[in-house]
Amino acid sequence: MNMHAFAVWLRRLESLSSSQWQQLHTRVAHDQSSVIERLLEANPPTHCLHCQSTELRPWGSAHGLPRYRCKCCGRTCNPLTGTPLAHLRKRQLWPQFAQALIDGQPFRRTATLCDVTKNTALLWRHRFLQAPAVHQASHKQGIIEADETFFLKSLKGQRHLPRPARRRGGVGRTRGTGQDHVPVLVVRDRSGATADFILEKLDAAHVRKVLKPLLDSDAVLCTDGAAVYAAFAKTEGVAHQPLPTRGPRVKGVFHIQNVNAYDSRLKNWMLHFHGLATKYLDNYLGWRRLLERYGDAISPERCLLEAI
Repeated sequence: MNMHAFAVWLRRLESLSSSQWQQLHTRVAHDQSSVIERLLEANPPTHCLHCQSTELRPWGSAHGLPRYRCKCCGRTCNPLTGTPLAHLRKRQLWPQFAQALIDGQPFRRTATLCDVTKNTALLWRHRFLQAPAVHQASHKQGIIEADETFFLKSLKGQRHLPRPARRRGGVGRTRGTGQDHVPVLVVRDRSGATADFILEKLDAAHVRKVLKPLLDSDAVLCTDGAAVYAAFAKTEGVAHQPLPTRGPRVKGVFHIQNVNAYDSRLKNWMLHFHGLATKYLDNYLGWRRLLERYGDAISPERCLLEAI
């Protein structure tokens, strides 16, 4: 259907009666349920979560989900067993909710779009983001860019605060590396593979803990002139290309423009949440990596598969 025909079709919706609206709503809900069923049927469990056996056999269905029985222990499971989405209801709304995640909708707006309560929308958001939060690059080689960025520490949602409350994010009493901020180390290679780590403290020990298992021995680490990176590279024998804080920031093929651009997109994207709770920062970092990983190719189906 071309755009003109679609616009005409949309205008004709205004003439539908209440019973016709109900039929349309039922049909759309059925189609969305079918999408979920096809996804789950195409991605059956590979092993029993109770005894780790791979001897699973189809065993009918329950609550609209295909069920499987283990030949070894006799226990049953379904494609959602052991996933963050297990035991969640209203599965027919998940594609619509996944689209709201892709669009970066605030959870109150998402609740209105999906016709659920704001508490349900918030619960679903963090269930959907639980798996993407740990899905990131685990091994890097070639030219690797690393840089730190900072997020204001937030106790949003807590009833008793050790300081006066800030409205809609606010500003901290200190800047940068102060106690009011949480350091996040972002590591990105030239292919766009990204990993990020919330650090307890921006020092050599914590930087070494996250970078050592990540970098290949022949990798070249590009960073700014911070001493923590030089100390790590010297201790681990990793090739290091520091860039000056003033003057030209590019030395041939060596620069940190890739990771700096990612940091900028991340910070700007975070702004419309008006200050997120620090305890959920991991989920939001995973959410952004999910959007960056797929780019324009992202879809509700891909988002659902990532959540499962």
